[in-house]
Amino acid sequence: MSASVLYDRREFMTCAAGGLCFLMAAPARTKAVHSAMKTDQLVEARYYEKLPNRKIKCLLCPRTCVIDDLERGYCGVRENRDGIYYTLVYGKPCTLHIDPIEKKPLFHFLPGSEALSIATAGCNVFCKFCQNWEISQSRPEQLPSLDLAPAKLVALTREKKCPVIAFTYNEPVVFTEYMYDIAEKARGVGVHTAMISNGYIQAKPLKDLCRVLSAVKIDLKAFSERFYKELVSGQLQPVLDSLILLKQEKIWFEIVYLVIPGQNDDPHELSSLCKWIYKELGPGVPLHFTRFYPQYRLTNVPATPLQTLQKARQIAQDAGLQFVYSGNVPGDPGENTYCSKCSELLIKRMGYAIAENRIKTGQCPKCRTPIPGVWK
Repeated sequence: MSASVLYDRREFMTCAAGGLCFLMAAPARTKAVHSAMKTDQLVEARYYEKLPNRKIKCLLCPRTCVIDDLERGYCGVRENRDGIYYTLVYGKPCTLHIDPIEKKPLFHFLPGSEALSIATAGCNVFCKFCQNWEISQSRPEQLPSLDLAPAKLVALTREKKCPVIAFTYNEPVVFTEYMYDIAEKARGVGVHTAMISNGYIQAKPLKDLCRVLSAVKIDLKAFSERFYKELVSGQLQPVLDSLILLKQEKIWFEIVYLVIPGQNDDPHELSSLCKWIYKELGPGVPLHFTRFYPQYRLTNVPATPLQTLQKARQIAQDAGLQFVYSGNVPGDPGENTYCSKCSELLIKRMGYAIAENRIKTGQCPKCRTPIPGVWK
């Protein structure tokens, strides 16, 4: 199922004519626009340290970029101007869709609900298998964007009757200030927010976000530093640290592991991963093993065999994990939620659609076992 577009073509053209323009598909390359923005039009970044000679040190993600005047960090969306660090994407989403929450995927968080989903340009890693590389690996001036302040976005969300705002598609960490302000205003009017992230963030900004977000989904790319170095241009340990912090902060979170043949599907690695989750995070954290399809710069690797996903799921269940899912395989039993005690079928899914939801007041209707999650 594809994402539903927030506006149809006629509405889009009307909005564009009035200065309200959404990017709904793969972005086109455009002339630079942000490079000409005045400093008083920008928002100062919140996580950095000033250094001598107008340099700054970014304290948002583990890269801790040291940036000269008039230069940007690795993410390409935060710029040093005369010793002050600015975010170039605050209030500038380039993509706006309405998606089922199951697409994120979040399976234990308001199942069946719709999420107004936004993204900006930029990312703080470089995944060779990225499915949204057109925006994640672009700079702000390369993409059409919308001028949408946090209060305006929250009002739009309520107008569209979406109970959730999802920060997704690119890496939301790079627009942390915008995300925080949206989540804070959304919480004040009863709208939930969810960050769909790689978890590559330092402790202080993540703790701050946990105070205003409702849920987090972390893409755990692999359980080896080798994979992170060669295919992600990042590190594993900071992501593991983020997962432990989420557990400590008591915010709802789920984990997705994209299974790539020959890269991160070794049974010993999967077993180590599952044992780590059980020990450090607990058996009730949902773990999604999703199917890889060739894309971006990893087109020479075949799609994940279904039996590989089934084996991964069995390894996780043998390690004691209670809620393990198969993703990108519509109709597979691994999409469904079962009671961890009596094995009763609780939620039946078909792709992103909910065919049946039998969870009552957060419990199994048969044996009354509490099912971890956010259900209302």
